[in-house]
Amino acid sequence: MQDFTFYFQLGLEHILTPDALDHILFVTALCLRYLWHDWRKVVVLVTAFTIGHSLTLALSALDYIHVNAQWIEFFIPLTIAATCINNIFQHHTEQKKRLPLIYFFALFFGLIHGLAFAGQFLSLEGKEGLIAHLLAFNIGIEAAQLLIVLIALLFSFIIVQLLKLSRLVWLRGASAVILIISLFWAYKRFPYHKNYHDDSEKTVLISGTVCCGCYSC
Repeated sequence: MQDFTFYFQLGLEHILTPDALDHILFVTALCLRYLWHDWRKVVVLVTAFTIGHSLTLALSALDYIHVNAQWIEFFIPLTIAATCINNIFQHHTEQKKRLPLIYFFALFFGLIHGLAFAGQFLSLEGKEGLIAHLLAFNIGIEAAQLLIVLIALLFSFIIVQLLKLSRLVWLRGASAVILIISLFWAYKRFPYHKNYHDDSEKTVLISGTVCCGCYSC
């Protein structure tokens, strides 16, 4: 039980920290188009994202895939940017579709975010109790994501339903702000950019081991 609590808290803290602002903004961008009464659609959306990131997190933990962490950190803001662009150009007719494009965004981009989640998990993990630890870590991530979803829906409720701002204006305005932030991050994180520094000590996964993240590894 002690191990479960430790890895659950690790997953929770992995999302609910300033260092995870990119993941927070991605989940927020996914939820911007929805209001409280759309909760069923939000459940499908979060489930799609969960399936995506759980798959790559598990494959990384089980040593089936190995990815350069610097490229993952670069791709994550691009997933945010793509989601925001989809929000900005969304039409009312898309809301009526059984499977809107945003669901596929959540699933596919979840694969990329799962690789980022794997970095911290693998930096502490051994082989003993791997599956149980992975489950606890993932549940912690899900709990944090649900909190972010609730906050995003609360903001939408206040701005659209209480303050009576146009739903489309809110969606496009908030998405535009997040888009600008994500493009700035993508520019700063490009691995070959001369100003890119590994200040947060990101790891690079190579053949199941964790190295310092330098270009010489």
